[in-house]
Amino acid sequence: MKRRDFIKTTSLASASLLIPDFLKALGNTKPALNEKKLVVIQLSGGNDWLNTFIPYTNDTYYKLRKKIAIDKNNLTPLDNTLAINNSLISLKPFFDSGEMSVVNAVGYPNPDRSHFRSMDIWHTASKSNEIITTGWLGQFLDANCTSSREAIEVDDYLSLALKGEKYKGLAFKNLDQLYKEVNTPFFNDIVSANSMLNEGNQGYLYKTLIDAESNIKYIYEKNKVIQNNANYPNNNFAKQLKNIASLIQSNIDTKIYYISIAGFDTHVQQLNNHNKLLQNYAESVSAFINDLKQNNLFNNTLIFTFSEFGRRVEENASQGTDHGTAGNVILFSGALKQKGLLNTLPSLTDLDNGDLKFSIDFRSIYKNILQNWLQTTKEIIGDRSIKTFEIV
Repeated sequence: MKRRDFIKTTSLASASLLIPDFLKALGNTKPALNEKKLVVIQLSGGNDWLNTFIPYTNDTYYKLRKKIAIDKNNLTPLDNTLAINNSLISLKPFFDSGEMSVVNAVGYPNPDRSHFRSMDIWHTASKSNEIITTGWLGQFLDANCTSSREAIEVDDYLSLALKGEKYKGLAFKNLDQLYKEVNTPFFNDIVSANSMLNEGNQGYLYKTLIDAESNIKYIYEKNKVIQNNANYPNNNFAKQLKNIASLIQSNIDTKIYYISIAGFDTHVQQLNNHNKLLQNYAESVSAFINDLKQNNLFNNTLIFTFSEFGRRVEENASQGTDHGTAGNVILFSGALKQKGLLNTLPSLTDLDNGDLKFSIDFRSIYKNILQNWLQTTKEIIGDRSIKTFEIV
């Protein structure tokens, strides 16, 4: 097999090759079990927040959603205006204990209803008319390169959110497979052959592989001693969360974990499919939180859930919903400063071209996470007109 073909067929092509500087830093830092961790969960496709947290006392909701509204027998009130979809009922104990916050009416000015563009805006914390090529967490990595500033995404490809100019996060789904790939004789031959460092444009690639090899082994060796016997649901999202829990428990020096769950673009026959997605999310996150609690790690962990946009208020002709704008974000931790339902509900009648109006800029939440939780040494969200929304 040619060297180039070997590289293309391994998960290194989409994972370790993204992160030479990150991996070098990871291998040389000391573990810090008590450091705060951030776990970002991305609901890809545009979650229908109105069927997630339901304005169950508002007649307009039922008027505009005659076929897909959540029946009052399938929801549980959180207060006298908002109820939780019973597909999320496994999360309600955390709401009741003050370990869960739901922020209403989150969005940004001049919203874009394209999946790709809106996700880019959330990933980079840019304005809607501004193109930025580094992510908000990647910028954090760049600004804090002398301290603990690592990021891991449980996926084959790295999201823009974790890409900085100097440093990038590490993306992999299967650590065991990645470890096997860097322990093949062929890979070891690449690492040991210093002559390859001068092979024209491929020199950088081989240097990257050399940097990656020892640090992948570092992560693997730290993680393999962890025997996580916690019970999780039998689905891929839950398995990935269990892997994150094990990595946190293994005491590797990583602050940020990123994970996505797809399927939320519910244009057709939404009701049952969306409820199953929510149940999958809720039961998996509930198991993850209980696992962290069992290991005394929940107070040092912040879980942040977002989607690139919400859905339109009125159902469509296919018993689904189309791309909208504002929605909610959800946060979990044992160290929340603000708990429960935060910010007022958006109006269902005073709309922006059929969509909910936002009143909390998502970047104000980012500011709070960056400053108060990750304790950045540099202002990442530079727009001074955006005030910090204090949650942690």
